[in-house]
Amino acid sequence: MADRYPDYDVLAKWDSPSFNDKTREILHARMKLLPRSKHLGEARVATLARLVQRVTPQPEGRAPANTLALVIAKIDADAGDGFRPAGLPRVRAAWQCALDAINAEAREGHGAAFADISDAQADVLLKALSEGQLHGAAWGNLDARTFWSWRLIPDLVSAHWAHPSLWSAMGFGGPASPRGYLRQQAGYRDPWEAEWEHA
Repeated sequence: MADRYPDYDVLAKWDSPSFNDKTREILHARMKLLPRSKHLGEARVATLARLVQRVTPQPEGRAPANTLALVIAKIDADAGDGFRPAGLPRVRAAWQCALDAINAEAREGHGAAFADISDAQADVLLKALSEGQLHGAAWGNLDARTFWSWRLIPDLVSAHWAHPSLWSAMGFGGPASPRGYLRQQAGYRDPWEAEWEHA
């Protein structure tokens, strides 16, 4: 990902009206999360870590996002989104089944755990997953393509882009409360927002 805002850091506004006490509290808790799980176990965490690495790579030249920890926290809390398609289990059960199934697919196709296969092999497996071409016994009643579309991509991407390091990389000006945004027309920016550096 090209960084169009290399000198911008949204956290430089930490003590400004861009952040209130509640937002600072939430972000502080989010950024200090560690990738520890009560419900996944070592093999599943390793598989999830590899998924995070392939789907949501770290921003170059910036502090790493703790995407893995944020996804683990959602899984451990079994925190849903308020909706899910018929046949898709709750968050934790869906992830537990899918992580086992992805690992089983890697072992069957490549003779090693998903965490240990090459990047190219991992990407081929993920492409097959995204296209609904994985049907191994470990999937049980969980449809692989539904899991990809409704759990894997939304959970990984939303966790990744919830981290301030990624906010800075995309030039996000920070929370709308309490300061708010005034210039909302296309091509206009408020003075506290990042300015895009053209290549």
